[in-house]
Amino acid sequence: MSVRLVRAEIFHYRYRLAQPIPSTMGPFSCRPAILLRLEDADGAHGWGEIWCNFPPDGDLHRARLAANVLPAALAGLDATAGNGPFAQIAARLHRIALQAGEIGPVAQIAAGVDIAIHDLAARRDGRPLACYLAHHRSGTRLAVPAYASGLSPDRFEGQIARMRAMGYAHFKQRIGFGRDDSLPEAEAAAAGLGRSERIMLDANQAWDLASAVARVERIERLNPLFLEEPLPADVPMADWQVLAAATEIPLAAGENLRRPEEFAAAIDGGALRVLQPDACKWGGLSACLAVARAGLKKGIAYFPHYLGGGVGLMASAHLLAAAGGDGMLEVDSSENPLLEHFSAAGLGLRNGLFPLPDAPGLGYAPDVAGASDLLHAHHDIAIRDYTTLQ
Repeated sequence: MSVRLVRAEIFHYRYRLAQPIPSTMGPFSCRPAILLRLEDADGAHGWGEIWCNFPPDGDLHRARLAANVLPAALAGLDATAGNGPFAQIAARLHRIALQAGEIGPVAQIAAGVDIAIHDLAARRDGRPLACYLAHHRSGTRLAVPAYASGLSPDRFEGQIARMRAMGYAHFKQRIGFGRDDSLPEAEAAAAGLGRSERIMLDANQAWDLASAVARVERIERLNPLFLEEPLPADVPMADWQVLAAATEIPLAAGENLRRPEEFAAAIDGGALRVLQPDACKWGGLSACLAVARAGLKKGIAYFPHYLGGGVGLMASAHLLAAAGGDGMLEVDSSENPLLEHFSAAGLGLRNGLFPLPDAPGLGYAPDVAGASDLLHAHHDIAIRDYTTLQ
């Protein structure tokens, strides 16, 4: 069935933090979210999300860029989800992305559109998004394992306690910055976990190869489930292979890869045991599902990366359910009212799993009016743009 899009709405939010959140790339001073609602000629609609976390205030640019490029990207598009909308939209915007040096932001806009088109198609089809994506996979479960991420060295105790109370038993802490690369705080966090709980560590590309090799022996003592991005995403695969040979810790990466050939090299390179594409940052649901399935065929676990507002979280959960495997959904534990507000049912687990609605598409309607009220009360930004497509 061919679907003709006639309307796009952009919902831009940012929540200012009273206390910035530290990271290796600088502090988060606010938590932004850019949601996208697409509507077709029959009045059916779908929701997506555009990644916008970095650099600081990068959401302001992405929201305006999306409003300007969406008419050209979507006008006359055959929006049938099965034919790979991300690739189509990225191709349409390729020249402007090159001319303006906007490869990343344009890919993020295309990814948000891809998610929205899949949501729209699944709603029209009358199936939950996970079941729509799974196609031939029978018995797709509408619940996925999840872990709490975003633990900061300066506040991990409270974050672990909060997420543990919501049912989480796996926790990912940031390292690679601060005194002694924040490893003493990671050791303290690991020491405080229960017998059935497990830590993961995220270095956010902080080290070169020599530094990473020097640190993994100390990190191994914590028995982490994986070590994420100990090296920059653009170093040669040979560096990852050297590091993998130097440690028993499973290495994880993928959120900062952005081309099919980069993912193919990562999958075939043999160094990674956890693959983490971010559907809001690159590829949307169509390209990331292909990456996940390719990795699973090679025995690489699929753990979707996610950091943003709740629509992308729900899309990532549906994607994980469709892909299958033993991976876990990433749920940010740092302060972000927009994440919890825009999730279908908060962030808590049920019987140890993150639940998905069984209604068509994403299975719920994001409460945009409630988010605007929340942010206006906090004196922050809530902007809505309308684009009519020809």
